[in-house]
Amino acid sequence: MAKKPSSFSSSQPSSPLSCSSSAKKSSPRWAAVFAAQAFISVAAGAFGAHALVDVLGLNALAWWQTASQYLMYHALGGLIVAALFAYLPASKCILVLFFVGNLLFAGSLYVMALTGYTLLGMMTPLGGLCYLLAWGWLVWQLWQRLSEDT
Repeated sequence: MAKKPSSFSSSQPSSPLSCSSSAKKSSPRWAAVFAAQAFISVAAGAFGAHALVDVLGLNALAWWQTASQYLMYHALGGLIVAALFAYLPASKCILVLFFVGNLLFAGSLYVMALTGYTLLGMMTPLGGLCYLLAWGWLVWQLWQRLSEDT
């Protein structure tokens, strides 16, 4: 009996807007993007702890710390998904959601902390929503993959 080809091993090229993860060169690029975000998280955290501690108020420092923590958490999540790139069919979309979530969530908190412009706080939950969608999609993809393997 011939083995049924998996749905994620298509040899057709995917469009830039597709969730397909067939491009082999994309995984190292995404890994580099998320490694850079992890670097930024560490640098920003150290900057906040040493250079901004006497400049910002307590609320602004809390925003800065939260931004640095969540940027690191989701940069690591992005690195994990980049490592699973060939294994999961929708890994590109998950990576995009983590990336956009980092920009909206951590980015808005960093800018709020530096400027005091709290209207940007409306962007923060959108970043959180991107995070939730990415983690949920990752769970769904892994669960589907588990059921294909059994």
